[in-house]
Amino acid sequence: MIEWLTRRKKALSDLTRSELRRKELMLEKDRSRLMTRVKKLAAEKQELFEKGANEKTPEIRRVLAQEFELKTTEQLMLARQLNVRSKELLTVSRLRMLRESADRARATGSKLGLVSEKDLLKITKLIETDAVKAEVYQERLDEMLRTGARADEEATRGESGSTVLDVWEKMDTGLIADTGEAFDEADRRVREEQAAAED
Repeated sequence: MIEWLTRRKKALSDLTRSELRRKELMLEKDRSRLMTRVKKLAAEKQELFEKGANEKTPEIRRVLAQEFELKTTEQLMLARQLNVRSKELLTVSRLRMLRESADRARATGSKLGLVSEKDLLKITKLIETDAVKAEVYQERLDEMLRTGARADEEATRGESGSTVLDVWEKMDTGLIADTGEAFDEADRRVREEQAAAED
């Protein structure tokens, strides 16, 4: 979709209702796929966390903590992708509705509710502005991938996973009794660390 927005041969305002509907369906399918993957990652993280909480071998715990952080990174990347897909879907859906309204008004000769070509050109310019943002977003994804690669390097040196290990240590000593509370704290802290690494 990003490629289509930035390198399209046909302007979005020139697409017919059926072409817009096809784009809409494609975006809905892609968004559903991303939502499914995000849910799956959340479940996998919960399972990993519970395994680590019950695991007493430090080496295995470290591996589970690193895997937890990697899955959090992937989940954050997919969440951003999902956000972009949702915005693209909203844009295409609204434009399709405007196109339908313009076609109906043109067919009846009514001016009421008519969206002019000038209006469609304004919308196209707005979409092009969003396309620039999408390119910036792609750069951010690339930066996240580089950050992920650095995290992998740190993991091989044994520095990664310390946040989750710290939470498990608190569970072991009784500072945190509730597994759900512990998971929430670990997830929050890993997300905060990764957000700080992006800045």
